[in-house]
Amino acid sequence: MPKQSPNILVIDVGGTNVKLIDSHHEEPVKIPSGPGMTVQLMITAVKEATAGWKYTGVAIGYPGPVLRCKPMAEPRNLGGGWMECNFSKAFGCEVRMVNDAAMQALGSYEGGRMLFLGLGTGLGSALIVEGVLAPMELAHLPYRKGKTYEDYVGARGLERLGKGRWRRHVAVVIGQLRHAIQVEYVVLGGGNAKLLNELPEGARLGSNTNAFKGGFRLWNELPQA
Repeated sequence: MPKQSPNILVIDVGGTNVKLIDSHHEEPVKIPSGPGMTVQLMITAVKEATAGWKYTGVAIGYPGPVLRCKPMAEPRNLGGGWMECNFSKAFGCEVRMVNDAAMQALGSYEGGRMLFLGLGTGLGSALIVEGVLAPMELAHLPYRKGKTYEDYVGARGLERLGKGRWRRHVAVVIGQLRHAIQVEYVVLGGGNAKLLNELPEGARLGSNTNAFKGGFRLWNELPQA
């Protein structure tokens, strides 16, 4: 008998929605999230939404730092319990987890040296060099006037500064990071990337659907730092 291809369930965990897709479906399923969504509520909702899918592995994009497929901190915009959860036991199969920006970066990668920046609630970031993924936490580094990169180019910065000034700071930050890290190109994702009228030199727009592509790539043995 021919060997069946594995069916991978990809879970993109966000502060507004948890989005799901697998190898056998074309359209993602959205589950509203928010501050009240604990890890157990997420798992229960995912199992209900995917009843009958028969997946053989799970990829999770997590909104926080991840080390060796385990959350290193609780998410800022969701409920608790994530650090203590045994995800493989909960889903009944192997689970591979990375930071959500890293998962979208994987799906956006086109070779060489790439920096991914997610312009959303905060500032997601990941670096891929010659196929090796290195998740990063640039959001809380100091930027100016005692504030961080996230304070200026995240959602709080957009609200405080207005679109015009926010766009100028986004351009400055992209230029700084591109030259500091010495990458060939920068991919911009996240919900606020679409607000940019012009893209800085060396930058291109990604797509939020690339997170799903990145989840599938987690199972294609792309090396990770």
